[in-house]
Amino acid sequence: MLFRITLALLCLPLIASFAHPQPAEHQLVQFQMAIIKKGPRWDSTTNEERIAVLQQHVRYSVSLLSSGREVIAGPFSEATDIFGIFILRAITIAEAKSWIDDDPAVKAGLMVPEIHPWFSEDIFKSVTTPLKMEALYFGFLKKGTNRKDGDDKNPEIQELQKAHLANINRLAETKKLVMAGPFGDDGDYRGIFVFRVGSLKEAQELAATDPMIKIDRLRLELHTWQVPVGVIP
Repeated sequence: MLFRITLALLCLPLIASFAHPQPAEHQLVQFQMAIIKKGPRWDSTTNEERIAVLQQHVRYSVSLLSSGREVIAGPFSEATDIFGIFILRAITIAEAKSWIDDDPAVKAGLMVPEIHPWFSEDIFKSVTTPLKMEALYFGFLKKGTNRKDGDDKNPEIQELQKAHLANINRLAETKKLVMAGPFGDDGDYRGIFVFRVGSLKEAQELAATDPMIKIDRLRLELHTWQVPVGVIP
C-alpha cells in the first residue's frame, strides 16, 4: 500500500491533482528535491582545491542529515553533469535554496542546485553513524516524445495510465521499487523511480515493463545512486 496514493499521482501535470483528501495513513508530504549539477568553476579549480572543498561539502551534507533538514542525499556514480540528489524537508524552494546555498561546494562555484517541489509518503528513517553506503538505482521519469499536452483526456491514454499504475504497484510489491513520487511543478521532470536491485541492467529491465515507458510517453534517465544504508526501508 505504500505507493498506492503517492504513485497514483505520478506524471500528472499540476499540483492541483493533490486536492482530494487522502486517508491519514497515506498522506503525501512535500519535500524539495535539489538536483546537484556541475558548477561554473568546476573545471577551473585545481584538483587539490576541489578535493578540499568536496570534503567540506560531505561534512555539510552530514550536518544537514543529522539536523533532519535533509532526509536523504547521495552522489551518482556515473560521470555526468549531475553529481547527485539532496531531498530536503523544506516547505518552500526558497527555504531549500537557503540551505543548499550554504554548502561549501555551492559557495565555491563547484556545484549548482536545481530545486523542484517533490511529493512522497514520509518513508524516511533517521540516518545512523558511522555512515555506511548502499547503491540504489535512481531514475528520473521525464517527458517522452509521445507525450502531448492535453492527451490525458484521451481514453486510450487513460487506460494506459491505469496499466502504468498497476505496474508500479506490482513492482512495489516485489520490494524492488523502494521509492517514488511526483514532482510538483509542470516541467520535463514528471517523477522518479528508485530501485533496490542487483544491477543497473536489472533496474532498466524492470523500468522497461512500464506501459508509459514502452510507448515513450515517459522516458527514464537512470543513475547509480550512493545513499546511507537504512534511510530508505
